[in-house]
Amino acid sequence: MDIKTYVQILHDKSFFDFDKMKHKYRNDFAEFLTVLKEIEYKKIPVMDFKGNRAVYLKNYVDHNVETVKLMTYVQNSNSYSFIAAEDEITASNAIESINFSRESIRNILRGLAPKNAMENRILGQKKGLEFIADRSNTITEKNLYRLYMMMVGDFLPKEDRLQYGNYYRHDSVYVVGDKVQHTGLGHRKLAEYMSRFVEFINEKDDISDFEKGAIIHFYMVHIHPYFDGNGRMARMLHLWFLIQKGYGATLFVPFSSLIERDRNAYYKAISQVETNQKISGCLDITPFIKYFSDYVYSQIPENMSGAQTFDRYEQALKAGDITEKETQLWAFVLSHYGTGEFSTKQLEKDFGNAAYATIRGFVLKFEQLELLTGQKYGNRVKYSVNDNTK
Repeated sequence: MDIKTYVQILHDKSFFDFDKMKHKYRNDFAEFLTVLKEIEYKKIPVMDFKGNRAVYLKNYVDHNVETVKLMTYVQNSNSYSFIAAEDEITASNAIESINFSRESIRNILRGLAPKNAMENRILGQKKGLEFIADRSNTITEKNLYRLYMMMVGDFLPKEDRLQYGNYYRHDSVYVVGDKVQHTGLGHRKLAEYMSRFVEFINEKDDISDFEKGAIIHFYMVHIHPYFDGNGRMARMLHLWFLIQKGYGATLFVPFSSLIERDRNAYYKAISQVETNQKISGCLDITPFIKYFSDYVYSQIPENMSGAQTFDRYEQALKAGDITEKETQLWAFVLSHYGTGEFSTKQLEKDFGNAAYATIRGFVLKFEQLELLTGQKYGNRVKYSVNDNTK
């Protein structure tokens, strides 16, 4: 086809809406798709429902270098930020119109016993976040099953539960709105497809980690391996993958909060992939990758990880200036308070495994290292992590 027309279509602002594009370029779009498949699409080793490999446009999505840099900080943390966990649990359920009270979520995150079935489900999600935060829990089919059961499976009605010995559903599943919007992969194919999917997650390739995270997220939703909880599991698996790849700041970023800001765009990106597939015959995941680039990755606040603060911490740690107990206290402050304020008495009570003198020494030392900042309120002082913005 004419190269000028090809470039014009490729850079059309409505490019990802194939239904609109086929009418706008009715005489050229079919040929355009043929050329696109021949020279642009990069195949991915996961399959569509007919056994064809999925694809994406490798050079179409912009990479946010600063986001990648920020996400590499907090290498030594092994627990989820209290604030991020609260936001993640709240938003992930809100995306699917499941509403938990923030008070209940905070109580469970603080270690209080569940009072009812709702709080039991919150406890399951807390355990799920703790599970993926532990990098020794690698992504395997067995661990995926363990994560699903602790987060979702143990709380489902009998008809939606997995059969004994099954990692995945044993029957068909449909996503229904005004009409059937999506049909999950046939249950007899799930064992084969999920085995290959987990291999893909763990194998080394030339796909960027952030693009691959979005691909993993979409594919989990697409094949729908469970009767319920597929969206929550997809979002958790995305986070889990990035944690496994060493992006420690993932523990401080509630991705679901960024998704929940415009959940319509999230669902539109998912449906766009599947609508385009009906026109092109290819499961092209690029619209969902681009959604994540534009709506989530690029929206991570530049100061969310306090990059300079973590640089200073790493330098002090390497110099031997920080004790093992201080390392534990620092990790606790990050996970429990985030960038919120706390007093020495509060830290002593919440941490529960250090004398007041140790707590006081830790706070003063870390203030001197410019890792913590103090703010006077009359005769009291409250501290917070130095986020480099004050």
